[in-house]
Amino acid sequence: MNPSRVESRFDRVALAVGALALVALAVRLVGLGARPVHWDEARVGYWSLRYLESGYLTYRPVAGGPLVYILTRTSLSLFGTSDFALRLPVALVGAALPLVALLFRSHLDDDETVAFAAVLALSPLLVYYGRFARGDVLAIAFALAAFGFGLRLADGAGRRNAYGLAAAVALAIASSGLGIVALACLAVAGLLVFDHAALLRSSDPAAMRLGSLAARVRGNSTPAARAVLVFVGLYVFTFAPRAGVTDDAGLYSPGTIIAAIDVALFDSVRRFLGVRVEHRYPGGTHEYLPYLADFLETLAGAALPVTLIAVAVFVADRYTSGGPRTVVAAAVYWAGATIVFVPMLTEVSAPWLGVYAVVPLAIPAAVGLAALARWGRRALDAGDAPRVAAVALVLLALVAQTGAVATSEVYAPSDRDTRMAHYAQPSHEFTEFRDNLSTWVGPTDDDAVDVVYYGSSMYVGDGVADFPPVPERWGERLPMAWYVHRTGADTRSVTSPVELRESVDTAPVVVASADERSTLAPVLEGYVAHEYDTGLWGRPIVVFVRK
Repeated sequence: MNPSRVESRFDRVALAVGALALVALAVRLVGLGARPVHWDEARVGYWSLRYLESGYLTYRPVAGGPLVYILTRTSLSLFGTSDFALRLPVALVGAALPLVALLFRSHLDDDETVAFAAVLALSPLLVYYGRFARGDVLAIAFALAAFGFGLRLADGAGRRNAYGLAAAVALAIASSGLGIVALACLAVAGLLVFDHAALLRSSDPAAMRLGSLAARVRGNSTPAARAVLVFVGLYVFTFAPRAGVTDDAGLYSPGTIIAAIDVALFDSVRRFLGVRVEHRYPGGTHEYLPYLADFLETLAGAALPVTLIAVAVFVADRYTSGGPRTVVAAAVYWAGATIVFVPMLTEVSAPWLGVYAVVPLAIPAAVGLAALARWGRRALDAGDAPRVAAVALVLLALVAQTGAVATSEVYAPSDRDTRMAHYAQPSHEFTEFRDNLSTWVGPTDDDAVDVVYYGSSMYVGDGVADFPPVPERWGERLPMAWYVHRTGADTRSVTSPVELRESVDTAPVVVASADERSTLAPVLEGYVAHEYDTGLWGRPIVVFVRK
């Protein structure tokens, strides 16, 4: 083949994928700060802001992976303490996700590569949670990159892929505890593909080359050692504590670097196992079938076209073609393992879990979309109007379904009927609290109390919520805690009207559970009461604001 033609084809595909990445960036950045933050986002924002202020960070499994805090702290320091800046790191990684499709070019045709990038750019579930300050999109993005680098390494594509694989695995683990589950499911898929190739003596050269991977690693011990160093270096960087204003061990404190590395390499594993395994049972167990049903409902509601096309392609590829393609089989096995194990191992049933299945399903879905487009193109060349109309109708239906979900769920105000929003997402009315709080509080440059939390349900001692783990009652302050702290307001917790009267002269804002309104109203004369739901429905609060 003419080398210039190969280069030209590469350029066209790379440019198309790059353009889709720009589209992905645009759809994730538009209105990024419009929706009030979810409780989990508020936790990330609050502790990232504390990290920015104090310089102190240590890995706590209950708070998720450390990478999201490292990235969010940087974003908050550069762009200010806004909801936009809070979500920006995840949005940027989500926007870069289509670029990972280029790692699969040796296993996908050009049109399949572009279709893969398009699904990653525009899938409503990936767009919604690509605008959400949690580590799940980070974890699955790096897991997909690990898959791509692993395939290239199995194909003998060069040492740099070993370094990319090591880095992607480390970053997936640092993104979320479920990143480990995603990688484990990917490993299961790899074992199934290898076993299938070994048993059936597949004619797919790529599948057979998996069997020689270990031999190549043994023959390239120096690059393998460097890859291990890449993994260890990134793992230590993300999991090592930062001492900040404390006397604890910190990565940036010269006298405690060795201790910080020890904490990163060993204490992080002990903490993870202690929280997620040892102390999870029996209190952390849950019924499996309801969680599985929720997971499948999310796929049906937010990713139905991708799911159906992926299943159809897997069946056709396995039973009606010359033999299963490695990348299609591995992707579907990965998605299948995810559907089985993620609902089992997660601690919360939530729509964001769907991203762990949608990303691997995007590969066979892309193969199906490309085949459908080729079929339509051949029909057009042959002048077969019925076939052209059929393809056009199918593509129109796919675009319409994706657009309908995007407009009604991704960008529309959240309400109780929103399928992709979790219960802990405040309704749209809560934007009034967010937008007016700084005005209500006023100047915060003195020592006076600015915001009072009233009631035993919200009572938290001073300083105990600065770093996780925190008392459960602090959760009742979410998402207000993020918005209050970013204004610089001084806060106080009180549990009786007598204590409240002592703060009335200085505190312009009082926050309490809505069922305390009748108790507080006589004490807070001269204040105006506002009620908000801090969830999609329910959990109302009352906010008294001095006139």
